[in-house]
Amino acid sequence: MPHNMPDLRRRAQLTERMDEPCSRDELRACLRDIRKINRWFLGYRPLFAWLDSMLPAVRGAVRILDAGCGDGEGLRRITRWAKTRGIAVEPIGLDINPDAIAIASESDSGTGNIEWIAADIFAYTPGRPIHLVVSSLFTHHLDDDAIVRFLKWMERHATLGWFVNDLTRNAVPYHLFRAFSKIARLHPFVQYDGPVSIARSFRPEDWQRFCDAAGLGNGQVSIRGYTPARLCVARSKAQ
Repeated sequence: MPHNMPDLRRRAQLTERMDEPCSRDELRACLRDIRKINRWFLGYRPLFAWLDSMLPAVRGAVRILDAGCGDGEGLRRITRWAKTRGIAVEPIGLDINPDAIAIASESDSGTGNIEWIAADIFAYTPGRPIHLVVSSLFTHHLDDDAIVRFLKWMERHATLGWFVNDLTRNAVPYHLFRAFSKIARLHPFVQYDGPVSIARSFRPEDWQRFCDAAGLGNGQVSIRGYTPARLCVARSKAQ
């Protein structure tokens, strides 16, 4: 990896080691370190701010799908969030990697009602209506056409709204994470993938272009940055 942050024109050439085949134990160790990063850098704060804003629209049990759920930590946190607010949730964790789903399932202690599904999001048709679709650190793994396709998929299946929580492409977090990951002695895959993820992520104008291509222009979505280094895209159909 060069010291200068790669340009987006090279985005298709940047691959993450966690997207390549690895053992379940290796993946588990990587996901454990990503869980630490999300905790240290308040990675779930934007999601819960959005969920709180959706509370007035909530009626009865809410079916929430986490696309690209990884080890399922996001859904476990959502379940705890809902419990403190007296909201009944039916959470679904979906990931294309069956090893990730196995890891999520084995870590599912204290919740119990999460449904884990190993499937490609584009091949998955919900058996029942989904109220909310969320994703975290997922979209930068997709190419541009797949991102537009994912936006259309969420718009078609999420009856109340959807939320994309991802990174922003910026040189400062790119270089800071390179240094921090070494100091923190994170897993070598995470040390490599973190800067690649930032280089593969987007700026507001990119998301606006994707949303326009998905037919979601005219102020239908909110594109907002959060410190540190998060850029989130939200859609509420309830307002």
